[in-house]
Amino acid sequence: MEYPFTTILQWLSDYLLPLIRVLAMLMVMAGIGARNVPSRVKLGLGLVIVMVAVPVLPPVQFTNLFSFEMILVVVQQLLIGVAMGFASLLLLNTFIIAGQILAMQTGLGFASVVDPSNGLNVPAVGQFYLILTTILFFVLNGHLMMIQMIVHSFIAVPIDGSWWAVDHYWDIVNWGGWMFASALVLALAPLTAMLVINLSFGVMTRASPQLNIFSIGFPFTLVSGLTIIWATLGNFMAQFEAQWLRMVELMCSMVGCAP
Repeated sequence: MEYPFTTILQWLSDYLLPLIRVLAMLMVMAGIGARNVPSRVKLGLGLVIVMVAVPVLPPVQFTNLFSFEMILVVVQQLLIGVAMGFASLLLLNTFIIAGQILAMQTGLGFASVVDPSNGLNVPAVGQFYLILTTILFFVLNGHLMMIQMIVHSFIAVPIDGSWWAVDHYWDIVNWGGWMFASALVLALAPLTAMLVINLSFGVMTRASPQLNIFSIGFPFTLVSGLTIIWATLGNFMAQFEAQWLRMVELMCSMVGCAP
């Protein structure tokens, strides 16, 4: 049995180029793209996705693998995969930022832990919000939605040497602004409550200067901060659903499908 050289090139293009896009998404994707997830797991998951998806996808039109244009196509696939995975990462960072804001305003910022996803020290409140968001992401099948989007992207944005529209990258940048806005909205109620508490301590200091406001106010602020975070935790799911819908709309606009 003989295989022509063109058939071998087509087979390599059908599996190798989609694998680059899928692996690029998995490397930065929420949950799976964390540093504590072994690279072998990501590589194995990428291979499984490609092996299952390629038979139902149209053949890759670009087959000139041994050329300078091949480098540009690889860069293109990396950019598309990273952009799609980065959209899910912004979802998690929304609540990490909200937790950091709350921690700094309530005095809980002194309690910091190492974030396994990026290897940096973050406040424990931000890490707590990160754990909740990651659990909700997998419970709502966010990982399956991401895999469905990356497979559909090979139909909407085929591998033919043409570049992705710049507007898609700009949409991700604009959606990043919603990350800070949503984080502030999530932390607005606890911040307002802490502002009232700090104002009350200011009134107490003016009324009774003999009180040591530092020895009394700091532990009271910590306890109040924890109580307020617990009382406003019911708003967490509503904010997550709002951000989740924004992320789904963004992903659908990038790959050209109906939300």
